[in-house]
Amino acid sequence: MSVMPQGDAAEPLADRSQAGPAAAAGNGRRPLVSSRNITAVLVLVVLALLPLTSGFVGPYAYMLQIVMTVLMWITFSSSWNILGGFTGYVSLGHNVFIAVGAYFSGYLLVFHGVSPFLSAPLSGLVSVVVGIVIGFITLRTYGDAFIIATIALLLLVRIFLEQWDYLGGTTGLNLPVDVTGNPLFITVPYYYAMLIIAVLAVFVAHRVAHSKLGLGLRALAEDEVKAAVAGINVRQYKIAAYALSALFIGMAGSIWAYSLSYVTPEQFLTLQIAAQMMLMAVLGGRGTIAGPILGAVIMVAITEVSTTFFGSSAINLAITGVLLVIVLLVFPSGIVGSLRQRRKLPSVLDWD
Repeated sequence: MSVMPQGDAAEPLADRSQAGPAAAAGNGRRPLVSSRNITAVLVLVVLALLPLTSGFVGPYAYMLQIVMTVLMWITFSSSWNILGGFTGYVSLGHNVFIAVGAYFSGYLLVFHGVSPFLSAPLSGLVSVVVGIVIGFITLRTYGDAFIIATIALLLLVRIFLEQWDYLGGTTGLNLPVDVTGNPLFITVPYYYAMLIIAVLAVFVAHRVAHSKLGLGLRALAEDEVKAAVAGINVRQYKIAAYALSALFIGMAGSIWAYSLSYVTPEQFLTLQIAAQMMLMAVLGGRGTIAGPILGAVIMVAITEVSTTFFGSSAINLAITGVLLVIVLLVFPSGIVGSLRQRRKLPSVLDWD
């Protein structure tokens, strides 16, 4: 299994840079008022106002829960994409940072009474520190060895937490939640917290992609040796990508755990979650900004529709798998990447 990005993520830097002189010949930068930016603002406004639709929308609580789930997966896949998309290092252990954020905020809540809504940013910073440490170890490997190293990391952390009785071992921690007030609105605080984190995750990914760091990361994806010869500090760039990709995953993990009211190793540290995080980015187009967002929306939608009609069964998993395979056959470089290659990418999805 190759860890080099395919399609759009693997385009030569020279091809990407061709847009630069052309833009410089014009206004020098993209216009602030464009269909892409207007669409983004409208989507944010709708998402911000969505909790206010109670009484107008029938399945209000269900709708809010689904959108919150989509926002959570957008955070996970966009963050994963900073490492797996921009640098081409496929990680199957990034849900370790979900557990780090969940357990850290859970510990502060259970033993010190600090709400995860307050400790979420700190959970993200702790995840960054853990990401730096892990990056120093795992990023010494390449290709398939790196993938195996991340899977081993996932299993080791799970075993460690299952044996740590202070944090509940295999049973984990039960998180006290505020059950006062109208049950219909219990999801609203988690929704807004997840919305803020998702917006920040996409914003940071966008800034990274259009920065010197992003250019360096894409150079690493193409050829690390040439990148080093060109003066790029390869290890420093890779560790920076690893740390940044951990930040918002840890924050979202703390809110996710609080919404569930419990933290267990089994809940967060599974290969299924790691694979979903990666697959959403690949499906939408890894190495792009809109790709992970689109992939998260599509996968959550497919899963929900399939579960509604077939339940949580093997049939549901089979149908979901078949649909994803069909999409990837039609769009081998991901939806955004393949549409860009065919010059059919709508402007609202062109954030690169």
